[in-house]
Amino acid sequence: MKPNWIWCLPLIATMGLSACDTTSSAGGNKTGTQAASTGIAGDAQSLAAYHWQLRQAFTPQGNEDQSWFLSPSRQPIQLDFAEQRLVVKNLCNVVTAGYSINGQRIAVQRAASTLMACPDSELMALEQRVARILPQAKQWSVLLGQEQGEKPATLSLQFIDGTRWQLQGEPTAQTKYGNAGERIFLEVAPQLEACSHPLMPNFKCMRVREIRYADNGVKNYTGEWENFYQQIQGYEHQAGTGKVLRIMRYKVKNPPADASSLAYVLDMVVESYQEKR
Repeated sequence: MKPNWIWCLPLIATMGLSACDTTSSAGGNKTGTQAASTGIAGDAQSLAAYHWQLRQAFTPQGNEDQSWFLSPSRQPIQLDFAEQRLVVKNLCNVVTAGYSINGQRIAVQRAASTLMACPDSELMALEQRVARILPQAKQWSVLLGQEQGEKPATLSLQFIDGTRWQLQGEPTAQTKYGNAGERIFLEVAPQLEACSHPLMPNFKCMRVREIRYADNGVKNYTGEWENFYQQIQGYEHQAGTGKVLRIMRYKVKNPPADASSLAYVLDMVVESYQEKR
């Protein structure tokens, strides 16, 4: 079957949003002001060690602010810090901005966003609010559990106008597996295929083949199709849709006897195409 390729190459557009030059102090000590917490203070490296999801937000007066959450069924705003880039996910588009750390101070640059159509007007409005407030971030603090695994890591992010976010950390794959991982590219065929699995009867697995690219981005190697018995974390297969995935492959320390010594985590979708019938 001849595929009809659709390239997923989103454009980047600077949103032209700058920080407000004025500051205002938070109001009275009302419900929702920061409570005393115990734990180990995280350093700047701990920012990049977690995916941070928004759990609570507070107004400049200290009242809890639910306007940053659209509904319980939606994924909350997520922040990722890596290589001096702040990435915001779970909006219409992926919003990015450069950032720098000086002690407990944080400076975030103007936001940029991928230009993808968004039929959800509420989500688009939230994205615009996020892009406006990011450059107003001024202070951060991370608290870790006294012992590893004791309780989730938390990030407090304060803004110039007194708004405050409380975020909960989920360890990144690199933190979880304890190694940097290896970047590979796999093409996933549009349809699953019946395959023999020692523990799961009537199992259907993905068909994948390795793709390699030269330094100039030109595809220079395509491997043979083979059955893939594992899951790719963050990827959900859609029948009839083939994709080329950029994947981080991690070594798993001391895996169970019936489990693989490798873990596959989706980094991004490079190409997508529909199976031609």
